[in-house]
Amino acid sequence: MRYIGIDYGTKKIGLALSDEGGSFAFPHSIVKNDREVFEAIQKVCEEEKVEALVVGYSLTQQGEENDVVEATNTFTEKLGRLLSLPIHKQNELFSSVEAHRYQIKKGDRDDSAAAIILQRFLDAKK
Repeated sequence: MRYIGIDYGTKKIGLALSDEGGSFAFPHSIVKNDREVFEAIQKVCEEEKVEALVVGYSLTQQGEENDVVEATNTFTEKLGRLLSLPIHKQNELFSSVEAHRYQIKKGDRDDSAAAIILQRFLDAKK
């Protein structure tokens, strides 16, 4: 089963893909969070034969929802209706920090953060 991992942001959204066996996550791309974002994600899902979504769910260190959760939920609901795929939520706490530590190249790390979120989900599934 192939998954797409999503690191939601108000300006940019990081995307990651799993291998076909659903064991390993890899950074894929970063898309602008604009009016074309849903079509861009839909295209990736169709081209890569994605079967389920894993969306980073933003919680505080105390496990409480933070300010980004409402926007993430709205985005996720709309994307779910468009794609008709199962949606899984994965705590994204410190995924951007971790991506910063491990990514060698400079620049945006949203796709690497999405890969970390997705890998956490895949590991927990085992």
